[in-house]
Amino acid sequence: MEIREDRQKNPVADEVGALVAVTGPVIAGILQSVPADVTNTFGERDQLPLKMLGRVRDEGDGDCGIAFEYAIHDAVLSGDASIAERVADALTQCQILRGDPASILFATEKSGAQQLISTEPRLVTDSSPMLLGEGGRLVGLREHLSAIGAAFRLPGALLNLAQSIRGLWKTDLFLGSAELDRWVAASVDTGLSQLNAAKSPHIAIIPSIKGRSDAVRRDEQKNLVICPVPRDGSFVQIFYAGWRIVQALCAGDFKMPGAGDIPNPLHREVARIYVERREFPIVDVVEAIRKFAQPELLTTSTETVPNVPFATTAAAATSTIISPIPSTLNMPAEMCERPAPSAY
Repeated sequence: MEIREDRQKNPVADEVGALVAVTGPVIAGILQSVPADVTNTFGERDQLPLKMLGRVRDEGDGDCGIAFEYAIHDAVLSGDASIAERVADALTQCQILRGDPASILFATEKSGAQQLISTEPRLVTDSSPMLLGEGGRLVGLREHLSAIGAAFRLPGALLNLAQSIRGLWKTDLFLGSAELDRWVAASVDTGLSQLNAAKSPHIAIIPSIKGRSDAVRRDEQKNLVICPVPRDGSFVQIFYAGWRIVQALCAGDFKMPGAGDIPNPLHREVARIYVERREFPIVDVVEAIRKFAQPELLTTSTETVPNVPFATTAAAATSTIISPIPSTLNMPAEMCERPAPSAY
């Protein structure tokens, strides 16, 4: 699987420039995820007009996903002290008291495909590891990963999940100790206002906020361990918004979406930049819009990581993952705590 890391270099300066800076790599990533045999039916990949991107994406078996969890997963695997030490503190509050922090990244698709991404398969065996379920009980993780995946595909599957993991049906990141074979679900959230109560123990990773306590702490009322990490929350918000702008444009062949699809005036201005260039080749558009983007906001790099099918024969459609990696800057509270973008 190809991972396209969009690593933040500088703070977000203005919203429009930052959105242009992140939407370009997203569009490039979608183009690269479409198999050559599909793009070739419409012409050479380098000459494919922007208006065709949504169509070739629908025609192809390839797909491009976004994973904010990958940045945390990768930081734990690489031993990034700014993340790993805080994850270790959070695991201690979940009574996982021994062993270096480890991470499992589990991906599911509506087609039924399930896979472990950049994860040692030995961590998920027939007998272990174990997941901390409701009330701290131990639950077999492997047998439940398939049930968690089914919940993405079947509207009624959530009702069939064991009560101890009922709150985990959307979770694909697990943190824990390989030494102890003990794991707990985790999620990457944009701020305290976005946190929901969990039925089973859960680690909520949020950006730390300047001027507020960054202590790892337990929220007894929500059954969460809140784990602030020194990451720029405004960059995460910009990426969420940019991703949704591209989704809306692809759905309409890069014609101007209605106000119901993109209600924010600044976001509509970003969309208009692409709509005006829908007849031009995608690679030319991505290059041309750089002059409107915030300079030096991010750098993009690509790497290939192992992905292992898990308990399924369905072929994985997602061949490319875009991973926003925020910087370690601490931003003002008002930037990190602004509401998440609405669904367009």
